[in-house]
Amino acid sequence: MVNGEWEIIHYQEHFLHLTFHLSQNNMRKTRLEAFSDGVIAIIITIMVLELKVPEGATWQALQPLIPVFLSYVLSFIFIGIYWNNHHHLMHLVKRISAGIMWANLNLLFWLSLVPFATAWVGENHFEPFPVALYAILFDLCGIAYTILQVTIERCHKDDEDLKNIMLRQKGKGIGSLFLYTAAIPLAYVSTTISGVLFIIVAIIWIVPDKKIERLSRGED
Repeated sequence: MVNGEWEIIHYQEHFLHLTFHLSQNNMRKTRLEAFSDGVIAIIITIMVLELKVPEGATWQALQPLIPVFLSYVLSFIFIGIYWNNHHHLMHLVKRISAGIMWANLNLLFWLSLVPFATAWVGENHFEPFPVALYAILFDLCGIAYTILQVTIERCHKDDEDLKNIMLRQKGKGIGSLFLYTAAIPLAYVSTTISGVLFIIVAIIWIVPDKKIERLSRGED
């Protein structure tokens, strides 16, 4: 063979190796997303099962369920926001490391405790201590999400677009943690104030970063 043919073979082997590596990494990313989606779906299912059917057939029979339903709605919105932002965050991931997998599991662990806190808040009609614990749990969920973001950023040090997005989301994350932390002691002053802080955090995160959507469409 002439030198040109050897070069062609070399480039073909390199291309096949790169294709195999990318397909393997994409498979790991897909499994991570599918596993996360499955866990979140189970969390929502467990929460809705806490809505017990009333014994009577009147509006009065539904009244005791109002706090339970309100806590369910609030937690459903939060879980939905985490799922939506997690879905967008995974669009930025090009490489999956063991650190990312463990950080993702850490987030799912804290989210899996949401049905317990939701049921406790609802059954006790938003008493101060259950609401304070609810705020602590979402504080821990926020910290876990921040850890996942930092781990992804460290795994993609050469990605400038990702760095810019993470920098913009850092402010939202710090603000959210501050509000969650403030809601803990304020629950003993007024659980309504804590509830308002929860709603403010939801408003902050309800719309994911538009730049992620543009990057996923290849517009930037």
